Amino acid sequence: MQSAKETTTGHVGSEQLVQTSLQAIAQKAKRLKNYRFQNLYKLLNYNALMEAWKKINKQAAAGVDKVTAKEMAINLNQNIKEIEKQLVEKRYRTKLVRRVEIPKGEGKTRPLGIPAIADKLVQSTVSSILEAIYEKDFLPSSYGYRRKVGAHNAVKDLTRELNFGKYSYIVEADITGFFDNIDHNWLMKMLKLKIDDKAFLELIKKWLKAGILKPDGQVHNPITGTPQGGIISPILANIYLHYVLDIWFEKIVKPRCQGEAYICRYADDFVCAFRYKKDAEKFYKVLGKRLNKFNLGLSKEKTNIISFSRFRKEEKTAFEFLGFEYRWGVSRKGKDIIKRTTSRKKFRKSIDNLKKWCKENRNKRLRNLFEELNTKLRGYYNYYGLIGNMPKLQELYEIAIKLLYKWLNRRSQRRSFNFSIFAKIIKVYGVLKPRIVEAPDTQIKFKFA
Repeated sequence: MQSAKETTTGHVGSEQLVQTSLQAIAQKAKRLKNYRFQNLYKLLNYNALMEAWKKINKQAAAGVDKVTAKEMAINLNQNIKEIEKQLVEKRYRTKLVRRVEIPKGEGKTRPLGIPAIADKLVQSTVSSILEAIYEKDFLPSSYGYRRKVGAHNAVKDLTRELNFGKYSYIVEADITGFFDNIDHNWLMKMLKLKIDDKAFLELIKKWLKAGILKPDGQVHNPITGTPQGGIISPILANIYLHYVLDIWFEKIVKPRCQGEAYICRYADDFVCAFRYKKDAEKFYKVLGKRLNKFNLGLSKEKTNIISFSRFRKEEKTAFEFLGFEYRWGVSRKGKDIIKRTTSRKKFRKSIDNLKKWCKENRNKRLRNLFEELNTKLRGYYNYYGLIGNMPKLQELYEIAIKLLYKWLNRRSQRRSFNFSIFAKIIKVYGVLKPRIVEAPDTQIKFKFA
């Protein structure tokens, strides 16, 4: 029996070898734009799989084979070598993806797929190779599922562009069931533009076709979509929208606009800004047709043209993107600025989650209860703590205090304490106060209100 720690001994150079290979791919992809990569399948070796093992979440639930990361680690070397052998001998078979339903509020659920751990390792390895190939191709307007490019980058860049650009109209759009409707044939055609390795592509196709084991025991064999919960899904989704939306907008839409045009996309969530209403309307009309060509559709209720101009602030128009509401306002110094606050929908959801959590955890030891509450508040502040959003952070903080007081007093049939005693408890254990995490943008010479 070998522990996970013991198995990595003697393989000090494996990470460097893998990184060197990926860097070589990235450099070639940058230097030769139309190059089609071959011999990628041979990179799915022991060293690469071992590096993938270091990255995966060891606490995640087991797949259909019920093998956990802890069990895999008991004889890790042998298990990794067996996966490598299956790949070399072309005996590797994808397992069913176990589906669970995750509550998302209002009685609705979101399906989540849990792949087997062996599939996670191979998918992670393939995902790293695809990232090396495509990262240099992805446009600056693409933010989701990319290293060092997150939601805050998208929010900040969008804010800067709207502040200083000449835009008066916003087209907000929502792609219906994007991950479930990605067309397999189109996706494979896109991959073939950069990859000339049949075995490597066949491996990706296996994951696309992998059966899904539903909670009721039935097996669904998908004809569209990417593996739900699969490590490979984000990069495949980005590749798909890179060709479907990003390049199309830059090379076709923008040159045909009479004024400025801008797109900001995070995964399948995107907004577009235009200077002239005529350009916005033209884009709105052709967007649905463009997406339909690739088996995607728009939600009519969530796709709109919005008047959004600093010269029409009295209209009080706003739009939502990545959990924030954007509207024109005036700073304390009298300058026109974009104000960003937590969207009403996301704020209500956060409050509902706090109510549910306080109710379910009120009987825990106070020290543990306050530690968990602060963890939740810290996560909220880290995401929504942008300049100008302090009032919403403060409001959430005050509501959290009131909810905690209410539910701690319901630990038993008798009232536990009054607010004076509760204030002393807060002083002892502490409740994390709101804070702004965003650094001021040096390009913006004024402060946000």
